This record gives sequence, C-alpha cells and structure tokens, in this order.
Amino acid sequence: MNQNFRSGDLRDSCIETVNGLDDQLVDAEIDSLPKPQPPVLRSRTAQIVLGASLVLIAFNLRPLFSSLSVLLPEVMQETGLSTTGASLLTTLPVLCLGLFAPFAPKLAQRYGAERTLLGALAVLAIGTGLRWFGSVPLLFLATFMAGGAIAIGNVLLPGLVKRDFAGKAAMMTGLYTMALCAGSAAAAGLTLPIEHLITGSWSGALAAWSVPALIVLVIWAPQALAAGKQASHSGYRVVGLWRDLLAWQVTLFMGLQSALAYCVFGWLAPILRERGFDATTAGAIVSISVMAQVVTCLAVPSFAVRRKNQSGVNVALVVAAVVALLGILFAPTSTVLFWAILQGIGQGGLIAAAMTLIVLRSPDSHIAAHLSGMAQGVGYVLAAVGPLLVGLIRGWTGSFSASAILFVVLGFGAAAMGLGAGRTLHVRARTVRIDEQG
Repeated sequence: MNQNFRSGDLRDSCIETVNGLDDQLVDAEIDSLPKPQPPVLRSRTAQIVLGASLVLIAFNLRPLFSSLSVLLPEVMQETGLSTTGASLLTTLPVLCLGLFAPFAPKLAQRYGAERTLLGALAVLAIGTGLRWFGSVPLLFLATFMAGGAIAIGNVLLPGLVKRDFAGKAAMMTGLYTMALCAGSAAAAGLTLPIEHLITGSWSGALAAWSVPALIVLVIWAPQALAAGKQASHSGYRVVGLWRDLLAWQVTLFMGLQSALAYCVFGWLAPILRERGFDATTAGAIVSISVMAQVVTCLAVPSFAVRRKNQSGVNVALVVAAVVALLGILFAPTSTVLFWAILQGIGQGGLIAAAMTLIVLRSPDSHIAAHLSGMAQGVGYVLAAVGPLLVGLIRGWTGSFSASAILFVVLGFGAAAMGLGAGRTLHVRARTVRIDEQG
C-alpha cells in the first residue's frame, strides 16, 4: 500500500468508510467466495422477525458474565470455592472469547453463518442450564461451553447484522449495541430477585439465564435451517498483518481495555459488597453502570472519526474509566453511584473506540476482518489476565484495595497503546486474491 498520502485525505476516507456506526460491524465472512447473500425476505413480518432475532441473540451474549458476578460470594460460601478458584471461574469465559474466536469464520464458511450461530446458541443454552446442578466441576464445564459459544456469536453476529440490514445498518447497530448492554445489565440487576422470588437457589438463578437463550434458539432455528449451507471457499488472504507494529497496538489496546471491562463484569459487584452494599443494591449499581455504557458506545464512533486522530479520545476514555474505578474503591460510599456511571461511560467509550480503530486502521474490509480476528483472538486472551489477577490480589491481601495498582497499570498500558493506535495511519498489510483452484 502506498504510504505517501496526506493525513487529511486519509481522515476523509476514514469518515467515508465508517460513516457513523455502520462499519463497527466487521463481517467475518468477507473473504468468502461467492460472497454470502442475505436471505430473501418476502414480507415485512419476516424482516421484523429476523431483526428481532439478531437483537435477541445479542442480548444473550453477556448475561453469563454479570449473573455470576452478583452471586459470587454465595457461590464461594456454599461450594467451598477458594478465591483462586473464583478467579479462574471469572477468567475462564474471557479466555474462551480469545481461544474460540479464530474458529468462527472457518465454521461459517463450512456450515454457513446462520447454522453455525444456531449451534452456538444451542451450546450456550445447554452450558448456561448446566449451572443448575451447582457442582464446581459442572460450573467450570458450563462456563467453558457457554464462553466458547459466546466467542462464536461475538464474531459472526455483527457480520449478519451488517449483511442482512445493509440499508438500515446504523439503526441495527444501535439496537445490537443496546441489546449487548441490556443483557449484561439485566443479568446484574435481576439475578438476585430471580434467586429470592423464583428459584430459591443461586444455582437456579444462574441457570435461569438459559431460558432467554432457549427462546431465541426456537425463534432462530427455522430461519437458520431455511438458510441452508452455502458452498464457498476462501477467496482472499491477508499478508503482513502479524508483523505490523500498528496492528499490534490496535490489538493490545483492545486487550488491555477489555481487561478493565472484564474486571468490572467479574468483580464490581463483589467490590461493592465488600464496601458495605447489600447484594441487591450492588447488582443494581452494576446494572446502571453497564447501561451507562450505551451513551458513549453509540456516541464515540461518530465523534472519533471526525478528529484529526483518535489518540486523545482513547487516552481521555482510559482516564475516565480508571479514575472511576479508583473512586469506586476509595471514595465515600455516598458517591459510588456517580463513579459507577462515570466508569460505564468511560468503559463503553473504550469498547466502541477499540472496534472503530479496527476499521479506521484498515485499508479495506478484508484486512479489517483479519485485524478484528487478531484483536479478538489475542486481545481476549490478554484480557483474561485482568479478572484473574483481581481475584488473586483479593486472596493474597484480604481486600480489593490493592487492585487499584492493577487498574492503574492496565490503564497506563491501554493509554500507551491507544496513543499509538490512534495515529492517522493504515496497517502495513495487503489483501491477496486466492485462485479458486489454489
């Protein structure tokens, strides 16, 4: 790629490429030939059902994390799970996001994105339901299964949203983003009431989140099976990406901000309970914090692409997220709600910024898909270190206060990578067409 261009020209082309929210959604099947086609919808009702199905699938991709967080003290007390064991349990699904993400495009090429997503939903429902039995080995197995299924959904669902609603991408991206946050917030706020009012046990409350997964599985199955299996082959490959410094800065920015995010998903409720909040109030505060993410998650992409570069935006969001975490740990409890909302605003902006950078730093959609795979595969494996260390620090010191050091270190790393990844450049990689027989 010719690197001798004016930064203003690149910025203008980036604004054209991203154009608000639309291209946050990276198509994992972009390399396939023939190009996967959206379903032929013969009625407005069918289109509404398809759109609602995709949004409901997005809703189910986050309850696994926040539902366990609010009940973690009870799980540890009743099962005898150590702090180290709890750390591993909160880390396992994040690790799965990185380990299983690279398999999603290949599975979609072989079986079709719709059927692959159907299988992932089935595994998610079974894995979530297995938590009903309450044994520690099954809890780990269930978390592993559900985490792997969510990884597949994370990769494939955005491409389906973008492909099937190309003319309404901005609206569907907004609904998709809000559904992700709503699923996490609902699990944080409703898991305790489900335990107290319906199931009577922590294991039943955790397993209850298999019900929405089963509902959307039933809705999605006829559509996925009707889509059939599309014969395709890999028509393109990308070379030079893994040797590029900018690509690694984008990847590490994704990983380090995700480490902060999953520290919040996994441990914010226990941190609040250690500070004296009851379980229901802690869950409600986490729910409010997650919903605050919607604001900047929707606003940051369109704002960021109009800047000369995104470095300042990245650093400002990191500062907001980390300062808010320190406020949650040490500020008077009367101000915790303010800090929780600020943390949600900062964290939501970071997630959106990381996804937007993947598009902005890529010269074409094929490279964007591969950079997305690199950022998710490596980034989420790195992100798994965050919640693991929070739990280990809690076990070593007897409180969460020393986690502040970890949050600051992660923040410095994310800010440094955000400075580099925010530069107005493209990664030095190129797309190569593969001969159909090759």
